[in-house]
Amino acid sequence: MKRILLIIVAILSLASCGNRTTSSDEAVSADSLFRQQDSILAKASEYSDTIRIKYAKGLRVEYKDDGVHVHISNPDPSSHTAPMKLVVKEAKSRFVCMTALQMGNFVALGLEDKVIGITSLRHLFNPLIKQQIKDGKTARIGKEGNFDLEAVIASRPDYIFVSASKHGGYETLKDCGIPLIPHHGYKETDPLGQAEWIKFIGLLTGETRRANAVFADIENKYNTLKAEVAELMTENAKTKAKNPTIVSGRQLRDGWYVMGGNSYMAQIFKDAGADYIMKDKEETGGVTLDFESVYAKAVKADFWQIDGSFDGEFTLEELEAEDSRYADLKAFKDKHVLFCNFATTPYRELSPVEPHILLADFVKAFHPEVLPHYQPKYYKIIHKHS
Repeated sequence: MKRILLIIVAILSLASCGNRTTSSDEAVSADSLFRQQDSILAKASEYSDTIRIKYAKGLRVEYKDDGVHVHISNPDPSSHTAPMKLVVKEAKSRFVCMTALQMGNFVALGLEDKVIGITSLRHLFNPLIKQQIKDGKTARIGKEGNFDLEAVIASRPDYIFVSASKHGGYETLKDCGIPLIPHHGYKETDPLGQAEWIKFIGLLTGETRRANAVFADIENKYNTLKAEVAELMTENAKTKAKNPTIVSGRQLRDGWYVMGGNSYMAQIFKDAGADYIMKDKEETGGVTLDFESVYAKAVKADFWQIDGSFDGEFTLEELEAEDSRYADLKAFKDKHVLFCNFATTPYRELSPVEPHILLADFVKAFHPEVLPHYQPKYYKIIHKHS
């Protein structure tokens, strides 16, 4: 039964989104898929050059005689951002990115050379972008509200990507006469929907086959792993085995910051086979709640997900030093705290286009038997000082 399910998932994944022009090999287990080292970009020629959107709510593509019509909207239902239509008639090669997420789309496609301008990112990991900055091929254009307009104009961008949650200084950029293109990928609550925005980059750069190939690989790995976990959950239900529970976030300035029950991360938890204790919260992003109300539920959770920037190794001692009450949590006592260090991992650059990796990180923690050979990339179990 398990083998049949995996074959069905793989076939549907490649047929519906990747549009691969050759037949696929027989499906393999998620553990085997994640162990493969071959670059999917080497097989890009085997994929269709036509873009089809399946998961992203903020993108719609139409092929017409005068070009490819891309309808761009903010997938957040509470947003009042006006939709935009862009007609793509020819490939462009010079782009300015305002966020690490936008830049990560180019990195995932191996198109770093097309990023000719970025804002002053706090943490920059990609070695090619670093070298391009050093060589003067990619300019730093400053930060929101304080852009270096001379640097922007001198870089001669075809498009500047902007973000719906960032507004400072954009009016000044408009005066430069360079088209501003919204990139709402981070607002998608479906992990695959967020990653699917790389197809938008594929359209703009003329690298649609490459975009289809990369996304098909992401989709296949994500859905294959999700299906294996789902089958495990079904088996657990028959034996009345308890699914692991998880809490997110921790105390910040005004309360305990948690991910909403309809958020991107909440979906990752669910697909990884965990019961999120704050799933009843309807927010699609983060929300700050009273410490005691979260603590009352968190104290018995099996796992705990947190993140942040930390210089060095973040341990349980550092976490307890923030608030001694943390040590009473079951996840703390059981050493089941999953931490992502933004200072040492390219989380902000690549995790939006690597939802399969994020999923694998949590599956490795919740159900290690599913991925016996996998090594976590972003979220790792932290320990006490050795």
